[in-house]
Amino acid sequence: MSDNQSVLMGALVMFTLIAIAAYPAMDAQADPFGKGSGRLSVIIGSGEALNDDYTILGVGAGYYVIDGLEIGLDGEVWLGGDPDIYKISPGVRYVLPLEKTLRPYVGGFYRHTFIENFDDLDSFGARGGLYFMPGRNWYLGIGVVYENYTDCSERVYDSCDEVYPEITFALTF
Repeated sequence: MSDNQSVLMGALVMFTLIAIAAYPAMDAQADPFGKGSGRLSVIIGSGEALNDDYTILGVGAGYYVIDGLEIGLDGEVWLGGDPDIYKISPGVRYVLPLEKTLRPYVGGFYRHTFIENFDDLDSFGARGGLYFMPGRNWYLGIGVVYENYTDCSERVYDSCDEVYPEITFALTF
């Protein structure tokens, strides 16, 4: 792991620990997607970029400004491949208030990707899926993401558009 990766991973771990310690457990009667609620998520996965395989680690946080509408920020580190890749992604998500245990969601995001020895890459995307809430302080989600890279050269990258699955585990507070 490079020095930059170590620093970023340390910052992500510290952010996670501070967020967990700073917020009390959610009221059992509260809606996890209601105004004033928050989200802390963990990102773990794998991916392929620039002809190399990566392990993806990250964290995210969000705040519901009104019932169902979250403003959030997620960060990722792509480890194990070459070059190093880091991503930061502000976004918005709306969770439809249809049922207590199954809740559809839609959203959009902007993402800035830092790639060692390459020009940075910007992208915009949309997501949609379904959250399953087996408990009051956490939920699971499954969905699909569409992402379009701006100023992308298909001579360097395989494609400037991607569609991929999204699986979420999030703590709410």
